[in-house]
Amino acid sequence: MQHLLKLITFFVRDLKLYVLGLVLLSAMLSLQAQDKVPADFETALQKVEKTWPKDYTEIHSIFAEFINDSLNLKRLVNIASEAEALEVECYALNKLGEIYRNRSFYDSALKAHQKAEKLAQAANNIQLEVISLNMIGVVYRRMDFIKPALDYHKKALDIARSVKDPSDELMLSIAVSQNSMGNIYMTLKQYDLAIEQFEKSLVIENQLGNRLGLAINYHNLGYADEAKGLLDLALKNYKRSLNYNEQIGSEVGRVICYNSIGQVYIKQKKYNDAKVIIEEGLKKAIHLGDQYYISYAYINLGWVQQELQMYEMSEINLKKGLEVAETYGLKTSRVDAHMHLSELYKKLNDYKKSLYHYEEAVTLEKTIFTERNMQYVSDIIIQYENEAKNNQIIQLANENELVRSKLQRNQTIFWAALLTLTIVAGIMIAINRNRQLRHEKQILTLEQDMLRSQMNPHFIFNSLNSIKLYIINNEKENAVYYLNKFSKFIRKILIASTEKEISLEDELDTMQLYMNIENIRFSNEINFSIDVEPGINISVIKVPSLILQPFLENALWHGLSSKKANKQIELRVYKVNDDFVNISITDNGIGRKASEKINDGRVLKSRSVGIAITKARLANFSKRFTTDYKMDIEDLYDAHGRPLGTKVVVHIPTRANKLKSA
Repeated sequence: MQHLLKLITFFVRDLKLYVLGLVLLSAMLSLQAQDKVPADFETALQKVEKTWPKDYTEIHSIFAEFINDSLNLKRLVNIASEAEALEVECYALNKLGEIYRNRSFYDSALKAHQKAEKLAQAANNIQLEVISLNMIGVVYRRMDFIKPALDYHKKALDIARSVKDPSDELMLSIAVSQNSMGNIYMTLKQYDLAIEQFEKSLVIENQLGNRLGLAINYHNLGYADEAKGLLDLALKNYKRSLNYNEQIGSEVGRVICYNSIGQVYIKQKKYNDAKVIIEEGLKKAIHLGDQYYISYAYINLGWVQQELQMYEMSEINLKKGLEVAETYGLKTSRVDAHMHLSELYKKLNDYKKSLYHYEEAVTLEKTIFTERNMQYVSDIIIQYENEAKNNQIIQLANENELVRSKLQRNQTIFWAALLTLTIVAGIMIAINRNRQLRHEKQILTLEQDMLRSQMNPHFIFNSLNSIKLYIINNEKENAVYYLNKFSKFIRKILIASTEKEISLEDELDTMQLYMNIENIRFSNEINFSIDVEPGINISVIKVPSLILQPFLENALWHGLSSKKANKQIELRVYKVNDDFVNISITDNGIGRKASEKINDGRVLKSRSVGIAITKARLANFSKRFTTDYKMDIEDLYDAHGRPLGTKVVVHIPTRANKLKSA
């Protein structure tokens, strides 16, 4: 029976190898098929065949679309090598190394990046050297080799910081190194220090608008928050990372975020939500072929299935994750798998297996976090911090010496400059005060002109004369009614003249009174209406006082005075957006062109002084808002081109400018 089981086991393993071989063969055939039509690649090569670029950014702009194409990258390595184009060969090797790393071929990745580093040194290209060093560090971190990972990242950081005016690419490399230092702090469980490094890296990524870097750093911040037990904050940062990964279309980023979000859901006991998102992450990881994240996803899936009491499936998936981790030497994943298997067997009362997996996890963890490794990491970090502080001290000492040497020479200049500044400040204050007085005078003049235009003697005389006619004709009720309206209107004008702005509600009441009085002179032929759109609170909206009267006056005397019948004026208050309240005044008069002809024929031509004053007042009123006022005047015509009247729309701003108002 045991022999039969062994045969079955070998058969299953051989079958797995056979299926894997078919997948690899299919991938190779696909790559060969791509190689037969390298039109775009040939075009890219033609761009550089005469003058090979040396700058990383320029190289990347030409070959960026081939960074996931291992076959063409190998061709580029060979072609650049023959042409002795060191920088291009270095770039291609690093991109090839990234592909190997993402497929868990760590030895091949290291060889590619190490060769790239030597080429960068030979080319004396600091930018490419720093990138290569960071890439080597990332591979070692994936392999859980803390010491060499830290060595390479620190070396990259030191070289990058030695450059006085670093390029954007060097700044990105500094961000990568700081990010790695944060990960090492995480290893030491120094979470606050880790967060500090991630946030420093985040500042650089934000400045450069690097969404990939933002995705990585937000994920690392989430990882630190999760370790501190701040699950809600961790989830928020993981989702921020996922959003950036969605923007750049990073499948690897999605896989990482799905698994991390799933882990938080498990800890929050949202097991069904966790299962769904982890399964989606597993599908994507298998599609990518990245064994690191395949192992990671299988282990998380087994974990959540254990919590859902799906013990049989949990055991299968945890063992799959462990198998992948053992095959590709993923120590951290092996520790996690053994730990979860230990918990699973404990729940199944199989204490022998539980103890075995627990001991395996502890033993393996000791090989990763040995006392020697941890001491080394601590020493490097202390050294790094001391170097940074020493550099700051040296820099401050140099600055102090420079200041001391210049202090005596600058004393005379200082006092002279202070005297000059005092004089200039006095002049500026005087100029500013003078400007302010002119502005206040301008406002006062506008208000006086406004009051003068509203208290027009002809208007007052004509209104009183009309009321007198009611008295003469013994129409007492009309006389009392309109005299009451006239007195209210005069009182509102006098009150408004003392205020720079009033509520729109008061303005509309005043305009209703004005139209009632003016209608006497038109024998009450004018049909005037005010329509306020529902939802607009006219009691809180502020407008310059008596701002609408000139438009109504124009509608009356230029639009309707020459019309015989059916005289209408409609005033509407409405909103299109939150920036403005719109007030339209529409008359069905003879139109502006006909009115201008009539005005031209008169000996004494009327001028619309009120409109000019109104525009100036609106411009002054708009200064404390984010947007200026707008005014539209539209001539209305029917289908045959005959004039139907005039429409004036005043857009009064409502959104206050905080800076100006402050």
